[in-house]
Amino acid sequence: MAEDTQTFDTSHLDIDVDIPRDIDEMSLPDIYVGLDIDLLAPGDGIVTDRHHASADRYEADDPQNQIAGQISPFTLSGWLRHGCERVLQEAGATACHPGNASADYMLKDVYERDLDAGYHEKGSCVEDDDAGCVIHDLFGGFNDRAGRVIRHPVRFSPIRRQVDVTKGEAEAHYRQLNTQVRSRNAEDDGQPLRQATRDVVGNLVGTWRLTLREVKPEYVGLLVEAIDYLDAHSDEFDMQLGGARNFGAGVVDTEIVNPLYTDAELRRVYNRAQAATSGMDTKDEVWREQCRDEFVRALQARTAARDGDLPMPATRTGGESA
Repeated sequence: MAEDTQTFDTSHLDIDVDIPRDIDEMSLPDIYVGLDIDLLAPGDGIVTDRHHASADRYEADDPQNQIAGQISPFTLSGWLRHGCERVLQEAGATACHPGNASADYMLKDVYERDLDAGYHEKGSCVEDDDAGCVIHDLFGGFNDRAGRVIRHPVRFSPIRRQVDVTKGEAEAHYRQLNTQVRSRNAEDDGQPLRQATRDVVGNLVGTWRLTLREVKPEYVGLLVEAIDYLDAHSDEFDMQLGGARNFGAGVVDTEIVNPLYTDAELRRVYNRAQAATSGMDTKDEVWREQCRDEFVRALQARTAARDGDLPMPATRTGGESA
């Protein structure tokens, strides 16, 4: 985790936010999302180093091929954004729609139905010099404004010693699965009709690194709440990651790795031979009892400032969860 001299920007909030730890005591601007996935099928979202194997020696089903690669952040970003949207919507606010109102959608009136289901029109939150909603800030895409959170790809390798979780890497095993779709007609005697090929990774354990371009406490609060929401609803179809959801793929056990951890402590989390230290236990308590609530309060204040129907948190421990 790189050294950082930034300070929390709270001047735009209508409440006082008291983060009990300095920013240089945290991993910020990096936030690490812990991932534990039995099976992931992100479609075209896997890029492997398989070209390093010669054509006459490479076998897709060889357990010794040791293929590494990376998982594209596009699928991961959509999953994360969905969690962020749900957090705001369940708090009673609306979220920025990811698509333009003038786009050519395949379903009739789908945009209007989305607006009735907890979204506001993309970019409408920045009209009249409004600062915009938190979704607009984090994910960007309007008027050439970059999102405030950088979503890095997840590099993976089946060789544990080659994985560095402080760089947003994971241990995982790549396979290319070939499935034959056969005729159900008895007269065809199970004759193959076509072959389907799918790239998957299994037994993925590691981190996804997010980097904030600006360190605002409400950004941290929304990401923390979104990851908690995604973990609590991981087996719901809408909240699963990637494709093949009817086959159990994309069920993600996820968490925000304690931002108070040092690099060594972060590596220790994913070292099966080491247990947490007493210092890590203390940091867990500080994060859980003191830091996390302040970041969420900042999110509540930012959301309430945009929507007068939502309550403004009055005390350090008060307010409803956004």
